[in-house]
Amino acid sequence: MGRYNEIPIDKVKTYSIQKRQSKVDFKALAKPVTPDCSFDTFFDSLPEILSSKDLKELIGHIVQAKKNGKPILVMMGAHVIKTGLSPILIDLMELGLIQGVAMNGAGAIHDTELAYFGQTSEDVASTLKTGEFGMAKETGDLLNETISAALSNNLGFGEAMGQRILKDNPDHADLSMQAQAYKLEIPVTIHVAVGTDIVHQQPSANGSAIGETSLRDFRIFSDLVSQLHDGGVVLLFGSAVILPEVFLKALTVARNVHGSITNFYTASFDMIRHYRPDVNVVQRPTQDGGKGYQFVGQHELLIPLFAVGLKVAINKK
Repeated sequence: MGRYNEIPIDKVKTYSIQKRQSKVDFKALAKPVTPDCSFDTFFDSLPEILSSKDLKELIGHIVQAKKNGKPILVMMGAHVIKTGLSPILIDLMELGLIQGVAMNGAGAIHDTELAYFGQTSEDVASTLKTGEFGMAKETGDLLNETISAALSNNLGFGEAMGQRILKDNPDHADLSMQAQAYKLEIPVTIHVAVGTDIVHQQPSANGSAIGETSLRDFRIFSDLVSQLHDGGVVLLFGSAVILPEVFLKALTVARNVHGSITNFYTASFDMIRHYRPDVNVVQRPTQDGGKGYQFVGQHELLIPLFAVGLKVAINKK
């Protein structure tokens, strides 16, 4: 007999599993599919558990938003464009599944470069050594001249760029979210942090124009946010700081002017979980009604999966 006491394990009380509330039921399990199955069959085969369940639920809210005429807004970082997803989002705009797009300044740059030159995203490591990083003259001139002209024409940053690209009609204008949104009369708003973008390094940069046109875009975005009440949807694709902060302020302005704006849905799609998307987009805005979702994965895989799932769900209706 040892010197220490053991708990009297024979006194433990058990109960039947039939009385227990379980989180996983056999009906929720994934279903194997054949190589020649349709995407519809594949999507339905995903387990009704955790993120796949949430994705289907979010898509259901978007379908309902579309049916009820509620806005579906996309906020996105530049990485979404750099991973080749512009055609996916343009397709959703053309289908009436996006009513507003908010980008950071880098998003406008990569979108513009793709439209005019068919390429974007330089090798920063090599050009940083020589002081040439971000010094492509054509890029700076295109954006800075357009934004300077927008200042006197009372245009926002995104509207001016969309109008310019559509007018110039470069070889790859069909790949520009700014241009295609302008053609579809969908607002694109550009939210700039001064000093973060390569075009700010060049002599053609006009601080007054950058600030004023971006501020106009904030007010345009705030108006879009004010329409979210009772069923709207906000999707965040890959901005860790700027757009979550912009959204929180836009929601505050919208509520200050219009009163209660609740019962809407938000979702963050990114490679890792970040504080601001989690708190400023997923949690706080929906605490009085609605729901926020968090999806973690590579943009180039997760966003196309989401987009096709959404198109299938819309077609079912």
